[in-house]
Amino acid sequence: MRHRNAHRKLSRNTSHRRALLRNLVTDFLDHGRLMTTLPKAKEIRPLAEKMITLGKRDNLHARRQLQAFLLREAVAKKVFDTIAPRFADRNGGYSRIIKLGNRKGDGADLAIIELLGSELEVKKAERAEKDKEKQTKQAGKEKKEEKEEKEEKEEKEE
Repeated sequence: MRHRNAHRKLSRNTSHRRALLRNLVTDFLDHGRLMTTLPKAKEIRPLAEKMITLGKRDNLHARRQLQAFLLREAVAKKVFDTIAPRFADRNGGYSRIIKLGNRKGDGADLAIIELLGSELEVKKAERAEKDKEKQTKQAGKEKKEEKEEKEEKEEKEE
């Protein structure tokens, strides 16, 4: 029986597991989304949400606790400056886990964990790329039309 055994061990000893989770939470908060295995995603979710809640408190003790857990100061600053204010009116549930299926090599269950609202950033990036492609196509068409007009004028002059 697993009474009072709350978390997954992830086939690692304590120090390795703690380092892994710190790395994953730091990268997750830095990028806003992360693709990993389902058990790891389920383990980092409560830790990441605690970090965001600390960011919402925004006092010296919360800053020190956050910097003690996260591996990069820039990510801690990002939590206080951008992520925590984004979820100021929300009482938890800052992330979602999307199951992807099995990994080809070993059959592990894959998942994406992402902050709510990060899909908007992805869509904005995709739209920006599409707009750039459209602009380059339009510029190419305009240049082609100008060349054709010049050739027609030259032919008429001859």
